Amino acid sequence: MEFEIMTKESEIPCLVVADEDNGRYLIRKADTSGEVFNSQEELVRWIEANWSKEQVVNSYEFVKMLEMLRMYH
Repeated sequence: MEFEIMTKESEIPCLVVADEDNGRYLIRKADTSGEVFNSQEELVRWIEANWSKEQVVNSYEFVKMLEMLRMYH
């Protein structure tokens, strides 16, 4: 799964990748730096701890992304 989330602080979308087939779990943040995780569970925990729906342009997309990441792991 791959998601692009627009934040209010950047013109560049944040990227969230949860690729179980290839073992890739990563985030590109609004400042274009990144985080790499060992599992989808770690990725979800990081998002829950560091991002909120108030930071993003479309809060529905953010909530839907989190639901999908929690469901398909």
